[in-house]
Amino acid sequence: MAKRPNKLHIKKGDNVVVVRGKEAPHFNDGKKVYTRGRVIKVYPDQRRVLVEGCNMVKRHSRPSQANPQGGIIEKEAPIDISNVMIEDPKTKEPTRIGYKFVEGKNGEQKKVRYAKKSGQVLD
Repeated sequence: MAKRPNKLHIKKGDNVVVVRGKEAPHFNDGKKVYTRGRVIKVYPDQRRVLVEGCNMVKRHSRPSQANPQGGIIEKEAPIDISNVMIEDPKTKEPTRIGYKFVEGKNGEQKKVRYAKKSGQVLD
């Protein structure tokens, strides 16, 4: 039996907030500070996302044609999708995602994602 592809709520280009893990929110002067970033790539089969500027790791590379100097390269590593939430466009807080149908062009119904906190449409 073939494995069914997972339906994820997060897409490439979404602005997300990291809520768990190494980049978890911390308190600064009594205010919660979140790590934010844009989704670069989504790995649905592994249920992971690559977030810009988050979960930075160092890779040691030997000299090659592309990188004649070699050395230590710092790049992003994927984060589990359960550790990130969509950033609400209105309040800039983490929010859950809902789906609803809106009237599109030519009077047809279109399924869109919306932020549960503010009700604003994401797509």
